[in-house]
Amino acid sequence: EKTANQFHEDVKALGCLEPTHEPRATEHIDGMVKIIQQLLDNGNAYVATGGEGREVLFAVGSMADYGKLSGRKLEDQQAGARIAVEAHKRNAGDFVLWKESAADQPGWHGAFKEKGVEAPIYGRPGWHIECSAMSNAFLGETFDIHGGGLDLIFPHHENEIAQSRCAHGTDVMANVWMHNGFLQVEGKKMSKSDGNFVTIHELLHTDKFGGRKWPGEVLRLAMLMTHYREPIDFSVRRLEEAENILKRWSNLVDCFYSFIPESEGDDIIEYYENKDLERTEPEGLEAYFDEVADDLNFSRVVSRIQSDITSINTGFQGIPISRGDRLRLVHKTRRCAVKVINSLGFDLKKERRLFDEQFRKIDQRLTFLASKNFAEADRIRDELLTQGIQLKDGKDPVTGERVTTWEVKR
Repeated sequence: EKTANQFHEDVKALGCLEPTHEPRATEHIDGMVKIIQQLLDNGNAYVATGGEGREVLFAVGSMADYGKLSGRKLEDQQAGARIAVEAHKRNAGDFVLWKESAADQPGWHGAFKEKGVEAPIYGRPGWHIECSAMSNAFLGETFDIHGGGLDLIFPHHENEIAQSRCAHGTDVMANVWMHNGFLQVEGKKMSKSDGNFVTIHELLHTDKFGGRKWPGEVLRLAMLMTHYREPIDFSVRRLEEAENILKRWSNLVDCFYSFIPESEGDDIIEYYENKDLERTEPEGLEAYFDEVADDLNFSRVVSRIQSDITSINTGFQGIPISRGDRLRLVHKTRRCAVKVINSLGFDLKKERRLFDEQFRKIDQRLTFLASKNFAEADRIRDELLTQGIQLKDGKDPVTGERVTTWEVKR
């Protein structure tokens, strides 16, 4: 319960939606026993006695195309199997469906029969069978998408496919398999042995990584910035980059009014505030969703948003159109970007509040500079620098007024 509760808190902080169903394996023991019995009846499984008691084993040799997902031939798989080669197995790759439990171990009653002979085993399920039972209970014998890490392709997913297909007599278990890349930390694979293991909870609540806590929104964006099939490199620089992007995105909430010069008059203001226009689906969303449709390529969506924001900030300079049309283009592009950012699970108004304190300090520092209170101005500058925000002072080329820009310190 402790682990499950922390998991729920962590993924909520990352902005993940709650699943419709979140089954627990212990609630589906009967379903596992039923599938195992079907495999025994079909000749795809057998009962044997090993060094730790009786087991029901899946016979990989009974499935003609076993290994299709990983592309491994049966004779090549023995070395990679996690199951030790034991005398009671017909094939070294045969895997456990049900294993006998000792009196002091968790267990359930498995009322099995092999060739009509009762073979009851008080035991517990093997590594793979729970997935077949729970997916069958909620999604059916076949379903559309199955996900997981690259390291699960063999043997876990291969064995899921074998037991599900052989039990149900289907050609596939899932129509599409989507495997995510390995997680790396500062360019090295995350592992406890290397001392670079860090959890979501630690990132959210401790200073273990980069000497500071990281908001869930930053962690979410840092992951979306890499295509899910590629290795995800978690680094301080990557998180700083994601935070910088979020700060840039947060300005979209109220930025577009700054593009309306007084010379344009009330007609442009009225155009922007047209309520019917705000309720319509903004044009230009197709380009964003084409990227999503290409194997969930959110990394390219993020890049497109960044490019469009640059165009917004420059007012689409260089495009030979009237000033009014230029402002309309800024507005349309901004609305598209905001809608897409929201669809990625980011609440821009929340992001704006998240960084408001830092923006307030930047404005406060300008006030101190104007009153020549350089000691306080330097204090704020140094304080923001400790938070990873580096300020740069300059002058507006038109008005000559002091302006301050910021960037995340690398």
